[in-house]
Amino acid sequence: EKSDEQEILADDLDKEDQEKEIEEEAKIRVLKDLIEQYCRVQPKASRELANLLLQHMDIGGFCALIACNLPMKQQERQKYLAAYPDEEKRYEFILEWLSNETLVERFRAEYQSKVKNALDKQQRDYILREQMRLIRKELGEGAESAADRYEKQLKELKAPEEVKKQLEKEIKRLRSNPMDGPESKVSQNYIETLLEMPWEERTKEHISIRAAREELDKDHYGLEKVKERIVEYLAVKQMTKSLKAPIICLAGPPGVGKTSIAKSIARALQREFIKASLGGVKDEAEVRGHRRTYLGSMPGRIIQGMKKAGVINPVFLLDEIDKMSSDYKGDPTSAMLEVLDPEQNSQFSDNYLEEPYDLSKVLFIATANDLGNIPAPLRDRLEIIELSSYTEQEKLMIAKNHLIKKQLALHGLKEDQLVIEDDAIMAIIRHYTREAGVRDLERLLAKICRKAVLIVLKEKRDNLTVNKESLEKHLGKAPFEHTKKLDHSQIGVVTGMAYTQFGGDILPIEVNHFQGSGKFIITGQLGDVMKES
Repeated sequence: EKSDEQEILADDLDKEDQEKEIEEEAKIRVLKDLIEQYCRVQPKASRELANLLLQHMDIGGFCALIACNLPMKQQERQKYLAAYPDEEKRYEFILEWLSNETLVERFRAEYQSKVKNALDKQQRDYILREQMRLIRKELGEGAESAADRYEKQLKELKAPEEVKKQLEKEIKRLRSNPMDGPESKVSQNYIETLLEMPWEERTKEHISIRAAREELDKDHYGLEKVKERIVEYLAVKQMTKSLKAPIICLAGPPGVGKTSIAKSIARALQREFIKASLGGVKDEAEVRGHRRTYLGSMPGRIIQGMKKAGVINPVFLLDEIDKMSSDYKGDPTSAMLEVLDPEQNSQFSDNYLEEPYDLSKVLFIATANDLGNIPAPLRDRLEIIELSSYTEQEKLMIAKNHLIKKQLALHGLKEDQLVIEDDAIMAIIRHYTREAGVRDLERLLAKICRKAVLIVLKEKRDNLTVNKESLEKHLGKAPFEHTKKLDHSQIGVVTGMAYTQFGGDILPIEVNHFQGSGKFIITGQLGDVMKES
């Protein structure tokens, strides 16, 4: 019986030892798994350390080896030592520490990977930008990209929100296109045009009716209608503080000062002056601009003029508006209707800009020689001020007050070195020129100045006086002679009257009588209506 009890007790002990070994094996395996996970997420843990730890099979020694070789803090090591001699507490401490440390290292590795990826991208972008900067420097294009430069200018631009949105869209498109591609050049030209256009900049006016009148009188003699109209415009604007600019058309023969008085108006108003010559314009795109899709497209002359002026309220001269004509490319006079209509030009549409532009603050002044060549719809939008030809007395005063002084200064002469008497000036007007304006008169005065300079230098004279008698010596024989009325009537001669833009004259017309064939013949280029009459 005693031996049976001993055998049973021995069997129980063997079972307990076996269970203990199994439990210790399970604990070691749990530690092995945690060590493996820890070594995977902790780069500082060497593979040799992991192999060394995995080879130890005793749980107590295993825990001691882990505590010695892994990077615990001093307080954690003290806490581990305080668990002696209880092996279970030491195991639980090591198990908890490894679990926490593995979790921390896993999170650290994830965040480090994210940070590394972000840094790698930044470093890659920085390297690419540096390479691009060096390439541009080699090509001479500067370090700053065009898109960056445009964005800086856009921040400082004063323009409507629609224009800014359009610019942002174009700059974004420019970044996506190759810098040396044809589309990029088109985008850059468009962006630069929008950035350089005046959208809100204006010239500050100092309205003074008296100063404006003095400025106009100083530059021009006569032209009372024009001066009176400009002074009226200033007076009304001063009273209302806001007024739509009128569309003035100065109509008259060549040489009467239409263009120069437009410049005087700009000086009197203290505004910028812009001129667009419309003579010979046949293409509608010259006024409205080309579509951006066309090669070599550009804005129309109106928008180009506004871009050059730099403000939204200049004096804009449309020179020779009667010389425009139409062909298969469109009718530019129809395009001018929108420009010159005060009710429409606040939303002027240029094909190139693609954004409405305000022309209502512009003072348009048109010039024309022949009103008959201006289409009726366009003429209806113009305020016509006719400048007729100057009288002989007006030409005399213009020559004395303006032309002679101007030519003396151009030829380096002082006023006392050359004196042109009034009778000589009147003789030039009557017998050497036949014109409505004073251009030929100015050319002949310039000719006298040249002769005077030659005489002063050649003969060492201090001064020279030109009178009616010496005029032929300087200008040659007079080409024109006023027709005198016949003293008494003559057979076969009838007196007619001629009216031209150069002035009036009488015409002695001779009549000849001969045997005819019974037919009525009219010579010359006469219209059908005249022939029927």
